[in-house]
Amino acid sequence: MTMKVLGYAAQSAEVPLAPFEFMRREPRPDDVVIEVMYCGVCHSDLHQARNDWGFSQYPVVPGHEVVGRVASVGSNVTKFKPGDYAGIGCMVDSCRTCHPCQEGLEQYCEEGNTQTYNGVDRHDHQPTYGGYSQAIVASQDFVLKMPDGMDLKGAAPLLCAGITTWSPLRHWNVGKGSKVAVVGLGGLGHMALKLANAMGAEVTLFTRSASKEEDARRLGAHHIVLSTDEAQMASVANQFDLIIDTVPYDHDINPYMPTLTLNGTLVYVGLLGKIEPPVSTLPLILGRRSVAGSCIGGIKETQEMLDFCGEHGIVSDIEMINMPDINEAYERMLKSDVKYRFVIDMATLKA
Repeated sequence: MTMKVLGYAAQSAEVPLAPFEFMRREPRPDDVVIEVMYCGVCHSDLHQARNDWGFSQYPVVPGHEVVGRVASVGSNVTKFKPGDYAGIGCMVDSCRTCHPCQEGLEQYCEEGNTQTYNGVDRHDHQPTYGGYSQAIVASQDFVLKMPDGMDLKGAAPLLCAGITTWSPLRHWNVGKGSKVAVVGLGGLGHMALKLANAMGAEVTLFTRSASKEEDARRLGAHHIVLSTDEAQMASVANQFDLIIDTVPYDHDINPYMPTLTLNGTLVYVGLLGKIEPPVSTLPLILGRRSVAGSCIGGIKETQEMLDFCGEHGIVSDIEMINMPDINEAYERMLKSDVKYRFVIDMATLKA
């Protein structure tokens, strides 16, 4: 049967998030019903709530870093049982038959994956609502097992910030001997430092702020380079196999290109849209360097990332908030006033 749940929603781009009651669908045979315990707060939540990308469908119930307890399972479910700890990331379905889906890369589904919120369900064509809510329903094939003993609060942001940085690290075969640099130290950047370090890479943070050095080292950076200092930038020419660029707004990447080694790649994981200012092809042609992009990760690699984090004791650095404080958290996030991810204690929703 359908169930009425309480959540927080944006009713338009101009109004703050507020309590919102809505119906979750009747669980299908392959569905898992999860009682939400914690939900991370991602920059995309803010963008979607305020229609910054121009495709928000209101009401929007954000939240795609969801961790909770399995409340019930459908008759065909074999992967989960009630009481298990489970997670849901940025997507809850895909066509499952196209080439990317067959490869376990559902985020690149040729028909478009079904987003956890602000999407449309492929079967009943109803809007999808995210994790800022008491409960969420999804197919077992898009639900993740949380490793035993993992700190569930700190694990929530792994389902977006973690996988978004893990996927390019894996795709570009980062390991012992690799030299990796990270641009930007926020929710994504701090996970990139932790993961690249744990994979055995030599890790550098590019930053405009010398004050970030101590934190960067604690998070796993071996070196800090001030991107505004020409001498420091020149000293790391031809060094990096991979640069993970986590900055979500327009910025000039031309100064970073000469720091890539032959065949090196700068991969965007933060910016959606045009590259401004344009990239000079000179360092690309003269060093066979690439500029690339990467989107979250598939379900299989997300589970792999969670298991890796479980083995290495890795979670996000978080600040817990109560659900009624979400609008204030958004304002602080705009000022980068969080180290490094807000996580909502969903037990505070009823308050």
